[in-house]
Amino acid sequence: MTRTVCLHGPESTGKTTLGPRIAAALGGVYVPEFGRSWSEAKGIGFTMTDLVAIAKGHMAELKQAAMRRPAWIVTDTDPLMTAVWADMLFGTRDPWFDRFDDLADFYLLFEIDLPWVHDGTRMFGTPALRARFAALSQAELEQRGVRWARVAGRGEARLEQALAAIRAAERDRVFGGDDRPGRV
Repeated sequence: MTRTVCLHGPESTGKTTLGPRIAAALGGVYVPEFGRSWSEAKGIGFTMTDLVAIAKGHMAELKQAAMRRPAWIVTDTDPLMTAVWADMLFGTRDPWFDRFDDLADFYLLFEIDLPWVHDGTRMFGTPALRARFAALSQAELEQRGVRWARVAGRGEARLEQALAAIRAAERDRVFGGDDRPGRV
């Protein structure tokens, strides 16, 4: 049985940096953020159609990784995060996002306690926009009723907190069919 952990939260919070390290610590597979590759190739002038395509592209890569049947998959975002991007960019979302139900077993919500770094793909760097993005990210998890834990701190402490949350979720039997919603 493959267990999935999704890295969720605003841009510039360490998801892409920690994702491969979390996957390696678990002996699992890392699925990078499809939206980043899209943005680097096509720019950040998104349409709603682009966001749906990004979400579907990410899920195709996630399904491809799952075909290898690893014990763990750590995915750098999923369509829930792309839905939040739609909310940030357009104040609305395509109905496809609300119908999406292929959810990860467990979500790690990354705090905005790291400095925002402009890299050409990021858009929401002011404190007010970061706070709004963070609030919408958390609200999405709560609305969906998924199991999640918050990740904060810097450097190795951030990694250790993420791994401790995953271990706690394992102890709480979040993986493997436990459908109890809420925060760990």
